[in-house]
Amino acid sequence: MSLAERNLNESGVESADRRHNIHPFTDLSVMEAADRTVIASAKGNYVYGEDGRKFLDGLGGMWCVNIGHGRDEMADAVASQIRTLDYYSPFDDLTSAPMAALAEALATRAPGSLNRVLFTTGGSTAVDSAIRLVHHYFIRRGEPSRRHIITRDKSYHGSTYLTASLSDRGYSTDWNAETAFIHHLTAPGLYRRPDGVTEAEFTQLLVAEFEAKILELGPENVACFIAEPIQGSGGVIVPPVNYHPRMIEICRKYGVLYIADEVVTAFGRLGHFFASQDYFGFVPDIITCAKGLTSGYVPAGAVILSDEIYEVLSRPGTYFNTGFTYTGHAVACTAALKNIEIIERERICERVREIGPYFEERLAPLADLPLVGDVRGRRFMMCIEYVANKGRKELFADDVRIGKRIWRHCQKRGLLVRPLAHLNVLSPPLTLERNEIDFIADVLHDAILDTADELVREGVAAE
Repeated sequence: MSLAERNLNESGVESADRRHNIHPFTDLSVMEAADRTVIASAKGNYVYGEDGRKFLDGLGGMWCVNIGHGRDEMADAVASQIRTLDYYSPFDDLTSAPMAALAEALATRAPGSLNRVLFTTGGSTAVDSAIRLVHHYFIRRGEPSRRHIITRDKSYHGSTYLTASLSDRGYSTDWNAETAFIHHLTAPGLYRRPDGVTEAEFTQLLVAEFEAKILELGPENVACFIAEPIQGSGGVIVPPVNYHPRMIEICRKYGVLYIADEVVTAFGRLGHFFASQDYFGFVPDIITCAKGLTSGYVPAGAVILSDEIYEVLSRPGTYFNTGFTYTGHAVACTAALKNIEIIERERICERVREIGPYFEERLAPLADLPLVGDVRGRRFMMCIEYVANKGRKELFADDVRIGKRIWRHCQKRGLLVRPLAHLNVLSPPLTLERNEIDFIADVLHDAILDTADELVREGVAAE
């Protein structure tokens, strides 16, 4: 019997979890008393509880299980790699076949001249590394004052100290986020744009705000703009048409680098390997990716940068001081290569382009239900925003926990969605079938109505 089995036989999963495990992004004041759903196994688009309950995985683990759960060929590839080469240091001039092959595979599929790859351990470390690379780049160019970073409200870029400071999810005041060189712009969300402003006018306002911020800081002091093509954890915020191409025009005008944080949007979630060029029509200077890189089977991340940036970084006279013990881990790279093979062989990107609009179509009518202010997203990134007053778009008080209530009713019906305050987010495996999309839409419909009735009975909402 293994140590894990022996320990859990003595205490039980829930008991051990309550007493010792700190869950991420959780209200710890209520976490210890909260009910646990112990996920014991997973296959295809479903996960299974320890008690035998079956759940459709409406959030793809965490935006990441793109090819679905429990792929035998993935398990075989990983096991074979462990038996051949489990791990060795990637530092200095050491390499491995999986690391070299994956770097080539990513460079081949990335847009423009993004041909150089630095591997990391996940999305947070990819973004953190990208910012360090940008600062290093400008120092090497003789422009050390270029250190200011411009990002956006409702962004999410990671959970290291730097990347959490870049993010804006309403929790930065809890730990004194870095503010000296990080600046936030208005989120490009159409639902909450000023009344009477058209989409084109809103785009112009956002672009003007960006240019004004650069001029306020001084172009000689601004290093980069970082943006998710679609903002994920901030509420699946889809920007206006031409937003990204217009923003990169401003970057080019003032010599500012553009980092596309594709940790969520890459590897098929929007129907393309990378969304920047193929979906939104722009080529960034750097792409960060993770999550769908391995479909969550093994942790991994990557920074893909242009030849132009690499040329500056590789000039003689300095040392490249960035990397991790697990950079280019052979097992993670093998998992990523197998993942890419599956995505291409099964034409998963094409499938998302075909079925994704149906997902949007089936969720759209939820906007007519009580509590629902907005239904938004693209293809396999969707979000429902709940409001206490539709006309004024007022949010419920935090203690109502509206997203969590609806999440609970969905779970009772066999669907897992992600509760984010006043939102529910959906990012299912890209192998989802049409009948499973119907199931998601029907369960959400009933869960929202049940929650509305619940709030009326409690006196929180009017009939």
